[in-house]
Amino acid sequence: MKGERDWGREAADRLARLSKISAPGPGVTRLPFTPRHRAALDVLSDWMREAGLDVHLDAAGTLVGRLPGPPGSRTLLIGSHQDSVREGGAFDGIMGVVLPILAIERLRADGETPPFTVEILAFADEEGVRFPTALMGPRALAGTFDPAVLDMTGDTGESLRKAMCDFGLDPDAVAALQRDPGSIIGYLETHIEQGPVLEAEGEAVGVVTAICGIERHQVTFSGETGHAGTLPMDMRRDALVAAAALISEVDHRARAEPGLLGTVGTLSIAPGAVNAVPREARLTVELRAPEDAVREQAGAVLSDFARAIADERGLGLEMTRSYQQPAAPCDAALTETLAQAVRAVGGRGLALPSGATHDASAMADLCPIAMLFVRCEAGVSHRPEEHATAADMGVAIEAICAFLRAL
Repeated sequence: MKGERDWGREAADRLARLSKISAPGPGVTRLPFTPRHRAALDVLSDWMREAGLDVHLDAAGTLVGRLPGPPGSRTLLIGSHQDSVREGGAFDGIMGVVLPILAIERLRADGETPPFTVEILAFADEEGVRFPTALMGPRALAGTFDPAVLDMTGDTGESLRKAMCDFGLDPDAVAALQRDPGSIIGYLETHIEQGPVLEAEGEAVGVVTAICGIERHQVTFSGETGHAGTLPMDMRRDALVAAAALISEVDHRARAEPGLLGTVGTLSIAPGAVNAVPREARLTVELRAPEDAVREQAGAVLSDFARAIADERGLGLEMTRSYQQPAAPCDAALTETLAQAVRAVGGRGLALPSGATHDASAMADLCPIAMLFVRCEAGVSHRPEEHATAADMGVAIEAICAFLRAL
């Protein structure tokens, strides 16, 4: 009966058990199509069956727990990923599989069953650590899977195709997993925030408005080196000075534009001597925003700025956009239903964007998406210290239950 079980504490205990299914070393290292992946699937399968779900593993390595609804009913998909980064935390991804299993169990314990089909999904590979590709499971469902990635190789030289075959899967059957959008209600993903906003606001959970779009630029300023003690300042063609100006402008523009995030994550100079004027400066500029127009405008403005500073200082400039991923807005109706569910369990329904990419970004090509964020201590993620409290996870489970009741 209701109240007899501490669902948040049970979530914490289950995640602690799963955290031990890891390669040796600090934190959690659980890569796809490995013995640790298999062991995690075995545990998750048992919990899915205990919750009354029918369980199978699809050709992409996604574990599917299905609770059938009335004949002809559409399906709500709920899930996240089982894999981790190397030496990561115990909550990223996998929490979004454990909590909905407990939510279904919580509903059924009270004699409730959703009037539609529910499938809980544990995707194999979201992080893209073992192979230079990711999101195969959701892309297969959405019909955006590219079979060419099967021939990509990881650090050991093994192909993704071989790893999947060794895991007992049929890679050639992945494309056939594509779902009919008309049969799907939507997709809900629960994830730790990986940021500090919920903690700062004193909220256990929040509602995601959009998954930010991303673009990355490779930038090279080319000037001329010379002796730091003999080359006059007004005759210098210092590539690093131009790079510093661009770095400052990235920060300035991102702070001035609501929702825009700007980062210069790498910087290298040549010749790199303490007494030599830098001849070359290479850097990366990454921009993220929940609205593509904001991000794209910032990219164009920064490109113009880089060109102007290069011309002013007599420098060469190469600036190319090396990567682009569009934003994935969350569905307005599902998001409002989720916000109401959060308010029903005592939260404010705080809305915030996700700066990180999730399985939901690929699922958006199939169906409407919604995301529930759970507070994490100090915003820490992808590190062994990653942590969400049992109490906060208990609130998330109740919010998922309220969401299922309201659909």
